[in-house]
Amino acid sequence: MSDQGNPNELSGAGKEDRKFDTKLIHFGGEVDAATGASSVPIYQASTFHHHDIYNPPSYDYSRSGNPTRQALEDYIAVLEGGHRGLAFSSGMAAISTAFMLFSAGDHIIVTEDVYGGTYRLLTGILNRFGIEATFVDMTKIDEVKAALKPNTKAVYLETPSNPTLKITDIAQVTEWAHAHDLLSILDNTFMTPYYQRPIEQGVDIVLHSATKFLGGHSDVLAGLAVTRTEALGRKLKYMQNGLGTVLGVQDSWLLMRGMKTLGARMAHSEKSAAKLAKWLSERSDIKAVFYPGLASHPGREIHEKQSSGYGAVVSFDVGSAERAKRVLSSVKLPLVAVSLGAVESILSYPAMMSHASMPKEVRHERGITDGLLRFSVGLEDIGDLLADLEQALER
Repeated sequence: MSDQGNPNELSGAGKEDRKFDTKLIHFGGEVDAATGASSVPIYQASTFHHHDIYNPPSYDYSRSGNPTRQALEDYIAVLEGGHRGLAFSSGMAAISTAFMLFSAGDHIIVTEDVYGGTYRLLTGILNRFGIEATFVDMTKIDEVKAALKPNTKAVYLETPSNPTLKITDIAQVTEWAHAHDLLSILDNTFMTPYYQRPIEQGVDIVLHSATKFLGGHSDVLAGLAVTRTEALGRKLKYMQNGLGTVLGVQDSWLLMRGMKTLGARMAHSEKSAAKLAKWLSERSDIKAVFYPGLASHPGREIHEKQSSGYGAVVSFDVGSAERAKRVLSSVKLPLVAVSLGAVESILSYPAMMSHASMPKEVRHERGITDGLLRFSVGLEDIGDLLADLEQALER
């Protein structure tokens, strides 16, 4: 669409010059061109009429494309600085569809403490189709390089990783990957484009569980992907259309509504997360605290080079499974639940929740102990959250 006469254009500044908080509100589709409505219309239609059979419409069937979903896909592409966005029915649908770019006999190098659902997909499903994965500590570039095989096709990164928040040098890994003609894929769920834009550092595909910080309200299940090039976008779109892993229009609308407040939510939650991490690190009864904003975090310098903030997730080890379960049973404010990134704080137990599908010995090798808890800090008053966690820890 031409910018000439566009009511969404800011006077005196091109779209590419807008600050991120402005892009969250003025992303290009925020005003309906037909009616001037301040909200993207929900096109609750499965199919579209062909007025001229020789000149098919832009949309013909909602699995292949829908104007509401398209607005969301354009939105995330603007935020990530990529060429094409795609919206999926869940974060795992986005991840699974991206992995469908590979074929039997292909090999992928993967962050070792990857999200449990991704681990399950690779070790319990894709391996049956001949797609091989090697898990490495991606904070060590030598381990990444050593995992290269003649049939390696991609590297898959999480940084910060889930749930131990290890930091991978994105530019270092992608530079090496491109030198070996490998695709680079990164799960950006924890940071969101508000704090980290991997495409600017050479990543080919960025993935999100948009259920988390992007949606932000624990009321929508969604996944997003953004590709660095249009050619790669066409390939991923082909996979999405063939698999049918698309996001419905109601959820697309809900997600766009949630994304508009991303900046305000992330900024508030990060400030509280920093206070929580500091408070935990000063307690003698906490075995370890994982948060990239702590001076003691081994990946802090690298993280600061590639991200503009530390995020709102803090993981900490209370020492044992028994104590972890006691804390989970005693807190009053956070939801004790699977998920993260919401307006309400969420306390999770990776051993029995997000990483339950990972064998115990594998979890322990990767630092996901039985005493590890993951705290996603919401918008509550941090004083109230600390007081609540203190009473739970002292039981």
